[in-house]
Amino acid sequence: MEKIAIIGAGGFGREVKTLIDSINQLEKRYDLIGFFDDNIDRGTIVNGLMVLGGLTDLNKIDYKLNVALGIGVPDVKQRLISSITNSNINFPNLIHPSVILSGDDVTLGKGNIICAGNILTCNIIIKNFITLNLCCTVGHDTKIGDYSSFMPSVNISGEVDINQSVYVGTGAKIINQLSIGENTIVGAGAVVAKTLPANCTAVGIPAKPIKFH
Repeated sequence: MEKIAIIGAGGFGREVKTLIDSINQLEKRYDLIGFFDDNIDRGTIVNGLMVLGGLTDLNKIDYKLNVALGIGVPDVKQRLISSITNSNINFPNLIHPSVILSGDDVTLGKGNIICAGNILTCNIIIKNFITLNLCCTVGHDTKIGDYSSFMPSVNISGEVDINQSVYVGTGAKIINQLSIGENTIVGAGAVVAKTLPANCTAVGIPAKPIKFH
């Protein structure tokens, strides 16, 4: 079995634990050794697992270790990854056994978390450190950039180009043949019916930018 740890022992980190447990129920693949979290005291027990320290401790690991990001915020994910300098650390793709993932030209990078109930069709490019939370759909010819996160029940239609570090809230829908600029936030329940620029927050039906950041 391969050793694995989770960065972040908050809500989503605990959900990633359940994802790894589900993978292991199907095939005993991972030895889950605990959490790394700078904001929780070392030795604290969270959902039956120990907090092993923070990023400094992770960078001192002297054996091969898989690591999963239990973090959903794109800029936090990017900052954490840039802080990990240990060559012993590997970032596997974690895919829940219930996921429907086409074998027809779906390309995955590394460090992606794909939770239960997701459906990915065909000719899709998912880059690195993407979070697809529960019950999302991703349509044909869609591209998703690094660090982007999608909360439960997001529907992405075909031929959508989503740039780096996009955050899409629960239940949002993205119509086909659109693009979303990098660092943009789409509010929960929004319907993206037109292309959105970078660095904005967009809400509503149809989704419209309400501020830039």
